[in-house]
Amino acid sequence: MKEVFDSHIKALPILLKTLLEMHPINPISLPQIMPLKGIYLFSENGNHLYVGRTNNIKKRIQNHCRLGASHNQATFAFRVARSDTNQHKASYKTEGLRKQLEDDPIFGPAFIKAKERIRNMELRFVEINDPVLQALFEIYASMILKTPFNDFENH
Repeated sequence: MKEVFDSHIKALPILLKTLLEMHPINPISLPQIMPLKGIYLFSENGNHLYVGRTNNIKKRIQNHCRLGASHNQATFAFRVARSDTNQHKASYKTEGLRKQLEDDPIFGPAFIKAKERIRNMELRFVEINDPVLQALFEIYASMILKTPFNDFENH
């Protein structure tokens, strides 16, 4: 098992190079043929903002960008809206719940604006089928790239 883990660790810098060398595309103009599983990176004006992983890249990107997507679907946009409205802390009380925030007269429009913003970002992705390698690479890439919207806190 150690050999498998070591090979995953050895692959991380190579995968990062592959990801960063991809010519960025627009998230709302996805190519017809894309890898199914992997890691994706949202950037804006050369600043890397968010790394995500998924078993369906196309569908996940569409969820991040769909203007009608809920807080559970557009998690990156929700984090951007939290940052833009200075509502950084999650609440586990009735006040401040995600659904309640979506309906808030200040946060709701900020959430929609964040989804619009993401639609215009640069997108890169790399195919990774192994779930363990996906998890390791998501953490590795977000740490190396210092993506401000990644959070590995337990909730």
